[in-house]
Amino acid sequence: MRDDGTTESEVDVTVPSVARMYDFYLGGKDNYAVDRTAVAELDKVVPSTKPLAINNRRFLQRVVRRLAEDHGVRQFLDHGSGLPTQDNVHQVAQRIDPESRVVYVDNDPIVLAHGRALLQEDDRTAVLQADMRDTDKIFEHPEVRRLIRRDEPVAALFVSVMHCLPDPHPQELVERVRERLPSGSFLVINQLVSEDRKTRDFVTDFMAESTHGNWGRVREAHEVERYFDGLDVLDPGLGQINDWRPDSELALRQLTDEWYEFGGVARVP
Repeated sequence: MRDDGTTESEVDVTVPSVARMYDFYLGGKDNYAVDRTAVAELDKVVPSTKPLAINNRRFLQRVVRRLAEDHGVRQFLDHGSGLPTQDNVHQVAQRIDPESRVVYVDNDPIVLAHGRALLQEDDRTAVLQADMRDTDKIFEHPEVRRLIRRDEPVAALFVSVMHCLPDPHPQELVERVRERLPSGSFLVINQLVSEDRKTRDFVTDFMAESTHGNWGRVREAHEVERYFDGLDVLDPGLGQINDWRPDSELALRQLTDEWYEFGGVARVP
């Protein structure tokens, strides 16, 4: 048994994990040599990835704060949440209202172990190990049924995770989750995009091979826009996430623009 509560059989240290690579970019310590090697290879072609990851985290925090403060959202369902870091969703939301409820969902066993350790004294927050595409399992899980009230607006978060899914899973997933959400709920969606075909192809192929198929593809912005069909997109609309209601001028600049995070926030009619 490891110190984080997982067993070596549960955590495959020979295959890079998207969650652990993201953790490394954010300055975390819950990653392995195989993850750091993959990051080094990725950075040779897409050197802007670290500031991109940091700005993505800041976008998540802004969205949660704005939905809680401006729209009164008190329950959040975070798909593909990744490893805990500073200012997680429940911490941001509970600063607005200590009664806010959050469920984290991720398929990486190390996320489950670290998440449970972090949340063991917070009965308004839970972490599930599940494939984010398994909507029925997630919504019928006892912890989701305990924490997520079906007659109140829910913020369903898909922050920088849709590129981990092959087609047509992202579009189908959005539609399934939307059907489960009460009117007045919100969908938060962004993913990695690039207008350069060589970049899209390289990253897609590299990540698919490195993670043994636990990857989808880098897309173009117009493909991500389709996820929002039939939804009421909040101002300032869809675009690069750095431009979504910035609260300061401290966003890290990408020195290169080979790819970026594209998306936004929308209300379910």
